[in-house]
Amino acid sequence: MGKFIYEGTVRADFEDRLLAHLQIVVGNKLRRGEPFYFQWKDDVSTGGGRTSVWLHPRSNIVFKFHGGRPPALNRSWLEALMTMANSPAGLYVVPEPPEDAGASDSFG
Repeated sequence: MGKFIYEGTVRADFEDRLLAHLQIVVGNKLRRGEPFYFQWKDDVSTGGGRTSVWLHPRSNIVFKFHGGRPPALNRSWLEALMTMANSPAGLYVVPEPPEDAGASDSFG
């Protein structure tokens, strides 16, 4: 289980595979200077509810992975997450779609 840390105080746990996909989407948006909301459902063990943060190019963001090996990326999932990030509601986690044939990449 990896961690997404925003401004040193907001923390959320995500599986490493999902976190790697989020890192790519967030990095691409911020590299282009495109601020957006990122929201997720909080685990009931931390009180439940929902958290939403405003990501902008000057945000202090940490992607802390549990494992040492980068997971393979699913281009279809990256595209689905980017579509969400470009929507008025902002980025939120959507289920991983099946990969298109030959669409998987190694991260790194």
